[in-house]
Amino acid sequence: MALLGTVGVAALLPARGAAADVADAGATGAVALLFFLYGARLSARETLDGLRHWRLHLTVLGCTFLLFPLLGLAARGLVPTLLTPPLYAGLLFLCLVPSTIQSSIAFTSIARGNVPAAICAGSFSSLAGIVLTPLLAAALLGADAGGFSPGSLAGIVVQLLLPFLLGQVLRRRIAAFLARHKKVLGLVDRGSILLVVYTAFSAGMAAGIWHQVSLPRLGALLLVEAVLLAVMLLASWYGAGRLGFDRADRIAIQFAGSKKSLAAGLPMASVLFGAQASLAVLPLMLFHQMQLMVCAALARHRARDADRDPERDADGDPERDAGRDPDPAPAPAVPQRAPGHVAEVSPTPQHPAARAR
Repeated sequence: MALLGTVGVAALLPARGAAADVADAGATGAVALLFFLYGARLSARETLDGLRHWRLHLTVLGCTFLLFPLLGLAARGLVPTLLTPPLYAGLLFLCLVPSTIQSSIAFTSIARGNVPAAICAGSFSSLAGIVLTPLLAAALLGADAGGFSPGSLAGIVVQLLLPFLLGQVLRRRIAAFLARHKKVLGLVDRGSILLVVYTAFSAGMAAGIWHQVSLPRLGALLLVEAVLLAVMLLASWYGAGRLGFDRADRIAIQFAGSKKSLAAGLPMASVLFGAQASLAVLPLMLFHQMQLMVCAALARHRARDADRDPERDADGDPERDAGRDPDPAPAPAVPQRAPGHVAEVSPTPQHPAARAR
């Protein structure tokens, strides 16, 4: 609602002239502050602890920075029938943005998935995105990005990467302060994003953005994004099953590998696209709202499945058990543990002859 309200304010009261210069300067400072806070919050210890799930993290990174871009490139065939070139550039940029952290964790938790893995996977994706997203944009977008140029990479380094690294360096000194003022800093996060949205859409109003996007084109964009989200949800779920991951890991892969970060994408778009950022961020904003609604329903569905059948097979396929003993010996009861807890398993009783051997 805040995002939609900000777009409405930008449509009614866009920043012009000196006010636009002030808004641009404020957005630049807000973006740098935002990535400084990202760097200060990301625990290097948590990152290192998550390295033992390297197969899961590589799978999520493959979904985010390989499969998504391939689907984005395949959508080029929809130009100009369904999408205009500027809208396609925004759609392709959406496919290059890193995954989310907070919503991936929340949905994984609701669905009874591997929450620690979702935390690390989202963190790794965000960290990799600071480097990979600009590089992929340079390679795949090029002149199609409007205001994008190789010189924008320098802006990425100065405005995003350096503040992030500074936050990592100062993390130990300011971690306690950040923890004490967590709610206030959350408002800073949201305020920074809203300022970027207001600046981008103010520039779009000056350029006549709503004359460039008709209602049929907007409907076509929503349809394309719905198909994109459905393909990624199915590919991440069944692909993870084919790779041998259990149900909890598949849930983490599905929610971390199928979503895109508005918080990371908007600041990057403002740096990469300049005056064309309004059209570039429109597909990302629409996809963000869509993924939240769809994944919220999907997470509840996964949770209901777990409640109905706690012993359900990892791939959820009842036919897999067709050849098994219909009445196996009951397994010893295992006490329920909190997610992430490693149970202590006692040695299996052995026959005296086996112990002698």
